[in-house]
Amino acid sequence: MPKVKTNRVKYPSGWELIEPTLRELEAKMREAENDPHDGKRKCEALWPIFKLSHQKSRYIYDLYYRRKEISKELYEFCLDQGYADKNLIAKWKKPGYERLCCLRCMQPRDHNFATTCVCRVPKHLREEKVIECVHCGCRGCASGD
Repeated sequence: MPKVKTNRVKYPSGWELIEPTLRELEAKMREAENDPHDGKRKCEALWPIFKLSHQKSRYIYDLYYRRKEISKELYEFCLDQGYADKNLIAKWKKPGYERLCCLRCMQPRDHNFATTCVCRVPKHLREEKVIECVHCGCRGCASGD
């Protein structure tokens, strides 16, 4: 007789420490998804969602790599369950991408002239001092800023 699969997830030790923050960020995410986007441009409606996704990933990244407060098991659990973006975190570990806001900002196919986003340009090299990324609303994520 085959085993019956259940939807129960076994949470690793230390989960109770980060669960309230992740639940709070998920509630904010649901609220941002349900917000009316009247009067906003099409791309502006997604900016709060990108920012919250970045915030969740940065929270887990900081807990594991900077503060070393969670175990590797809990960190991998969070990545596997989708609490953080593992591709974005992989970029944060590389030099020059420590402050990257989203993966779309570094992909040349999404931009004119096959370059990266304007938010990746250091502030001292910009012609306009105040800019916003079209994709995620970032105002500057170059590592030299």
